Amino acid sequence: MTEQTDTLPALHLPAVELRVPTHEDAFAWHRLFDDPEVMRFFGGTSAEPSMYEELTARQRRHDAELGYCLWTLLDAAGEPIGFAGAQPWPRSYGPVGETEIGWRLGRAAWGKGYATAAALATVDRLRAAGVPSVVAVVADGNERSVAVTRRLGMELAETFTTPPLVPGDETSRRTSHCYRLTL
Repeated sequence: MTEQTDTLPALHLPAVELRVPTHEDAFAWHRLFDDPEVMRFFGGTSAEPSMYEELTARQRRHDAELGYCLWTLLDAAGEPIGFAGAQPWPRSYGPVGETEIGWRLGRAAWGKGYATAAALATVDRLRAAGVPSVVAVVADGNERSVAVTRRLGMELAETFTTPPLVPGDETSRRTSHCYRLTL
């Protein structure tokens, strides 16, 4: 264990469970993320339920083919509170070819340690699967996610500007920071 992770138990992290997303989780994710504050760093608006249906189906394929995915994140009571996990970087810009670790929680779960607990569980699962390294891409200003990367011991690897989030709208570009962790 690294010096960084040796200090984490003092954070009193909550118990979490990560499971492969079901078709029904698409609707839970839509409900949890249908909030402008939750989506602030992801384009600002909620996606349609069909996008989450496609996303959960893709994650089931990732789990079957790779042994990891963006899992549904459950609290101690077994209720979905978001997702956390890893997937191949899905875009044509940024850290192409890398494995991305990520998390997104409904607002009611913020500030309780769930993202850190789930990210640590994800790192353990990825190490066991033989994944050599991960990246986390965090939008400029998303200090909550930057704090999770620090707790994981990740280091800033690069900064880049995204293509427009809204096609044709140059003002929708954003600066993102890519953090890296060797497993």
